[in-house]
Amino acid sequence: MKYNKLFIAAALFVALVTTGCVNSLDIQPLDPKLITADVLFNNPANYYSLLAKCYAGLTISGQSGSSGSPDISSSDQGVATFLRTLWTAEENGTDEVLNGWGDGGLIEFHSQDMSNLNTYDLVLYDRIYFDIAVCNEFIRQVDSRLSTVPDNIKGNVIQYLAEARYLRALYYYYAMDLWGNVPFVTDKDAVGAGMPPQIKRADLFAYIESELKAISPSLLPANQNPQYYGRANRAADWMLLAKMYLNAKVYTGTSNYNACITYCDSIMNAGYSLNPKYSELFLADNNATSLDEIIFPIVEDGTHSQNYGGTCFIINASEGGTMDPSFYGIAGGWSGNMTTSTFINKFSDPSGLTDQRAMFYNFNYPRPGAGQNATPAPPPTAATAFTSTLAVDKFKNVTSTGTPGANSTFPDTDFPLFRLADVYLMYAEATLRGGNGDMSLALQYVNDLRTRAYGNTSGNIAASDLTLPFILDERGRELYWEATRRTDLIRFGEYSNGDYMWDWKGGVINGKATSSTNDLYPIPAADMTANSNLVQNPGY
Repeated sequence: MKYNKLFIAAALFVALVTTGCVNSLDIQPLDPKLITADVLFNNPANYYSLLAKCYAGLTISGQSGSSGSPDISSSDQGVATFLRTLWTAEENGTDEVLNGWGDGGLIEFHSQDMSNLNTYDLVLYDRIYFDIAVCNEFIRQVDSRLSTVPDNIKGNVIQYLAEARYLRALYYYYAMDLWGNVPFVTDKDAVGAGMPPQIKRADLFAYIESELKAISPSLLPANQNPQYYGRANRAADWMLLAKMYLNAKVYTGTSNYNACITYCDSIMNAGYSLNPKYSELFLADNNATSLDEIIFPIVEDGTHSQNYGGTCFIINASEGGTMDPSFYGIAGGWSGNMTTSTFINKFSDPSGLTDQRAMFYNFNYPRPGAGQNATPAPPPTAATAFTSTLAVDKFKNVTSTGTPGANSTFPDTDFPLFRLADVYLMYAEATLRGGNGDMSLALQYVNDLRTRAYGNTSGNIAASDLTLPFILDERGRELYWEATRRTDLIRFGEYSNGDYMWDWKGGVINGKATSSTNDLYPIPAADMTANSNLVQNPGY
């Protein structure tokens, strides 16, 4: 099974839990009768499985099945997962997603009227800091024993340490992006030393940058060897650096587009290539069909990694009404997430018959076909909201040959967190913003994506069409529902108080500007109360 390739076996971190992980970021034994960290880490043969827990935090919610032995407390363990809450934070406040459940916490996201009591904000914060705590403990324990590791396996152990440091950097990257100035503790800090200090966003940027550069030589080579699918390699490292540098003006106040281009070049020279079929990137066998394009996936498996977050949430919540569940490889949909008329109109032909990236379902004119509508949806609290606009059917739990995934509830579809198409668009944008890229190459990369989308060169653009507004729209067309949109809109100055409006932005049907306060999420009230070192983000 592909999930075994990610090596998430019976993770021995079941013996360890956090005690106030957001506050102390330390790991302690749950029960003295259980096996202790010293016993686990004294045997280097355990390190491979212990590292698994650092990866597991990307999608699963606990230690047992779809909702058993949870890592963090939540009334819904499906919500208490990294990918589901990250996706919500990156998508629900943008032009790409409306949610028809009428959940007040989700409506706060879309109307950009967040409070520090928002449950989804709290759960994502807790999840990220739990995952950081797990990585810190792995790094602390293994690094302290590195001198005693036998020479014949020391190289592997150094690589495991690099992977754990990469994952910690990844989790801190999202903390930096979402909340700005955040609590900060690493493996070098003393266990139980008290409440963690708050690090400035620019200083956290510098820390992540230094970590990624330091570990790069010790990571797996940047290639597409199926044996290492799902594990962090040098291309994943370069990708995170490129994304940081593209957003450096937001994070630090100083741009660095040349560095973004440098790392994009490194990835593009590493042997990756586009899958000729866009749709295959989001199917149950994308681990096989799209290995050359997906740089770093969040791996899902309907048998071995069952959870109600991840692509289980993305696929099930985007299906309902007259949509045929079997077409999507599931038992039945949750009638939740849809899109806005504003986003649908990014495509000149939303039927998908021209630009094949337009993967929508019209409840009046089921696909494929004409008659696609693009009228604003009613308020997301309305019971019929889901079927009153176009649904998105981009992700499916079926293979490229039409075979359903192994489980009709829990998909086999991996989430392509980082993929080559994003690198093409980052290169083009960084070049347009004044970086030292080649403008003709930038145009070529964009047209490579459009040639794939249209099946021919009819959608290709001229050099005069390659502008920053075009890039923002093209990022939407290429990467929608891939957890990048909020960050993109903020970088372009269009998320909160910009000129760009969409359905229900600011809580009104045609949209309105909102306060730039919303460019950062609030630090949850629970952690503000617990940690006197923290200063809340302005406006909350």
